[in-house]
Amino acid sequence: MKPGKRPDILVPFKNAFSGVVYTFRTQRHMRFHIYVVIIVLLLGTWLNLGLREVLVLLFTVSLVMVAEMFNSAIEATVDLVSPNYHPLAKFAKDIAAGAVLITTFIALVVGALLILGENRWEEIRTSLTATQPALNVVPRLLIGMLALFFAVVIGKGLGKRGEVMRGGLVSGHSAYSFFIASAIVWMSNSIVITSLAIMLACIVAQSRWEAKIHSIFEVTLGAAVGVAFAALLFGLLPK
Repeated sequence: MKPGKRPDILVPFKNAFSGVVYTFRTQRHMRFHIYVVIIVLLLGTWLNLGLREVLVLLFTVSLVMVAEMFNSAIEATVDLVSPNYHPLAKFAKDIAAGAVLITTFIALVVGALLILGENRWEEIRTSLTATQPALNVVPRLLIGMLALFFAVVIGKGLGKRGEVMRGGLVSGHSAYSFFIASAIVWMSNSIVITSLAIMLACIVAQSRWEAKIHSIFEVTLGAAVGVAFAALLFGLLPK
């Protein structure tokens, strides 16, 4: 800046806006998030959400967009500093992408709770905290699949090989297939249906071992986790 020249207070805003535009043009996920913001506004209007609920939705979605922008900035910086492959560079990118995943998941949970409404959420909470909670099949499946997701991710993190989406200590495919198969066993009185469900679960587990993605121990551990969650939700909880 030349001596005596007054600083242009609009320059920082122009640079920031250029960053948003560049991210929108080059990052497909950023465009998706912006489209989601528009859909959220339209959905909030259609569902007659109050101002507070819409503000909460916008805040959570904006967190996802901010995380995506930080992710893009970190990726660009890593590529500049380390143009060749390096394990630490991949680790930095994976952490940034994980931040986007967490904020996206939180936004989905917040959106689902707001769409359910306070009355419906109060019914679910009362059912869960009752002396003898009663849950229908669909809530049990949803709760089990959500809890199973966290259990599989934690299990994979405890292992020393594989990745979250491939390999790892706990086979996610085996866990989910045996969870669903075990749920069918508890819900169905037909031997044919239960036999088919167990057979399909075994085929899924066997395919993970045959493809050399998981060992027999990892496949068995995943199956055991799935059966345990199904036993808890469909066998122990009152119907």
